[in-house]
Amino acid sequence: MVALFNILVFPGFIFLGVYALLFEFLDRRIYARLQNRMGPPWFQPLADFLKLIGKEAVIPAEADKKVFPALPIFALAAVTTAFLYVPIWSGNSLLPFSGDLIVVLYLLTIPTLTFFLAGWYSTSVYATVGSMRALTQLFSYEVPLFMALLAPALLADSWSISGISQFYAAHPLYILINIPAFVVAIVSCQGKLERVPFDMPEAETEIVSGTFVEYSGRFYAVFRMAIDAELVVVAAIIAAIFLPFFTANPVVGFILFVVKTIIILFILAVFRSVMARIRIEQMVKFCWKYLVPLAIIQIIVNILLKGVLPL
Repeated sequence: MVALFNILVFPGFIFLGVYALLFEFLDRRIYARLQNRMGPPWFQPLADFLKLIGKEAVIPAEADKKVFPALPIFALAAVTTAFLYVPIWSGNSLLPFSGDLIVVLYLLTIPTLTFFLAGWYSTSVYATVGSMRALTQLFSYEVPLFMALLAPALLADSWSISGISQFYAAHPLYILINIPAFVVAIVSCQGKLERVPFDMPEAETEIVSGTFVEYSGRFYAVFRMAIDAELVVVAAIIAAIFLPFFTANPVVGFILFVVKTIIILFILAVFRSVMARIRIEQMVKFCWKYLVPLAIIQIIVNILLKGVLPL
């Protein structure tokens, strides 16, 4: 019964859904204020979700009738599962094990693949273009993102998010060593979340919502929820690895979790507000020419320091 509560309520599906809606509100409000606008009211994300749920869900005549509606569910399920392995109120996650970092990175790849398949199986010109852009971005940001998270893991000698968090909590000064990896992770996650300047797959002014152009009603609502939830999970992972501050008190630890994730959200929102959309080939060049070498240098530095620093 306790395990079912944890999976469905807290820190599982319901909590992630509520926090994802809050994150969408904060993201839109911060983005608006940085542009000298008011932004939406606090209930706008929930109102948008309920409105989409109430609308008719149309499946294109040439689309696969089984794959098309199933893809949003797969995206949301993968993100929700990944969240169970991220520490929230303490240094340990709900289901920690050695190697859970690899599992989480794998699970977070699934939503992007569903975005590609969603556009591909929509059999629409705009959706197909968006799907190809989503897949191209996947091959661009995944390598530097994985390397950016690999570097702290090497120094901590752990492939567990909880283990990495506990290591840097015990050695707080070592966090400074991973600042370049933190920068790479932030930029790569901006591409993973398909946010400005890396929002080419859903470029409204170019390809009319791209890969989601044929999605409507509850199908699109679930996709939007998966995207918001992915933002929470990504912020939580970065906070756990690069801002590993927690206490033995679960209430205080949960408050720290909220503060850290909001800090990460603020950084992502600022990045989004000061940049303009770039072309897909510019992103590929930027990731492989700058982010990958910086991540490799970070890995080499951490390997060298691992043999020198007292661990």
